[in-house]
Amino acid sequence: MRPEPVLVVPAWIMKYYILDLSPGNSLVRWLTAQGYTVFMISWRNPGPSDRELGMEDYRRDGLLAAIAAAQAVTGAERVHACGYCLGGPLLTIAAAAMARGGDRRLATLTLLAAQADFTDAGELTLFINESQVSLLEDMMCERGYLDSWQMAGAFQLLRSNDLIWSRLTSEYLLGERSSPNDLMAWNADATRLPYRMHSQYLRWLFLENRLAAGHYVVDGAPVALSDIRVPVFAVGTETDHVAPWRSAYKIHFLFDSEVTFALTNGGHNAGVVSEPGHAGRRYRLLTTGAHDPYRDPDAWLATAPTREGSWWPAWGAWLAERSGAPVAPPPMGAPRRGYPPLADAPGRYVLER
Repeated sequence: MRPEPVLVVPAWIMKYYILDLSPGNSLVRWLTAQGYTVFMISWRNPGPSDRELGMEDYRRDGLLAAIAAAQAVTGAERVHACGYCLGGPLLTIAAAAMARGGDRRLATLTLLAAQADFTDAGELTLFINESQVSLLEDMMCERGYLDSWQMAGAFQLLRSNDLIWSRLTSEYLLGERSSPNDLMAWNADATRLPYRMHSQYLRWLFLENRLAAGHYVVDGAPVALSDIRVPVFAVGTETDHVAPWRSAYKIHFLFDSEVTFALTNGGHNAGVVSEPGHAGRRYRLLTTGAHDPYRDPDAWLATAPTREGSWWPAWGAWLAERSGAPVAPPPMGAPRRGYPPLADAPGRYVLER
């Protein structure tokens, strides 16, 4: 196994196992086959008692604690960190704060369908303005969380032709009952969001764009995305309605890093869960050095060559170039360091309703 483990930071909207659905399309299984020890954060499904958990709790007690656990188990000095969807901004915040403090534990940064600048944040902005956020805060204040059906309904409305009307037409007008695929089953497994964290996320990132503007405060001082200088691999998807690829592309002038950007066909989920052998997959790929001239998205699109197949092998090759020589695989857990195995996969939190 490679000495540097891969830590995946998924979104806390929906369950983490979207990247480990079935043997054939599991990114975790594929990564382990490439010689990586993989850790994934499984976020707890919050209830009323978790109402005061905020963004800082997710950063400190979630992400940073996971880095420490991955290092304790593997003995690694550095970690390949990968953030997906909302996990991407959280990882970006943590990476900027770590860089500011001289913390060099991140070997690389991978961002999958993730944004750091929320100026053009896609169709979700239809539901996010001052009045809507205030209404959500009032609803969450009463219960302590945003219920899963409310979040799921918003995402279904964004893709109403695919997720509502086509299904109703097939099932109720034509009498054709479809069997759910992996992604459909995962999409039905919604989660709740704690009051404080969700309010902070919507206000600080969507409404105020603090992270890109240099006003996001960690430990009493603003973080600067230009402090991030580790190699970055970022993936955008052509038809992403949650994190449009041109928005994700903005990291080119926010980070002071070498950026390898991949643009794959598909949407926010299907473009990422795009395993080798998946028919009809293609992607573009281009690396921009930390000191290379900036290309705008249209110039990048005209320059980046199109490749057939999944983007996963390209990412695997990128990780391999930035990893050490193989070592013996680590044990399961590290009891003497305070990390005994707690439960079989997929763990306890993912089973909570």
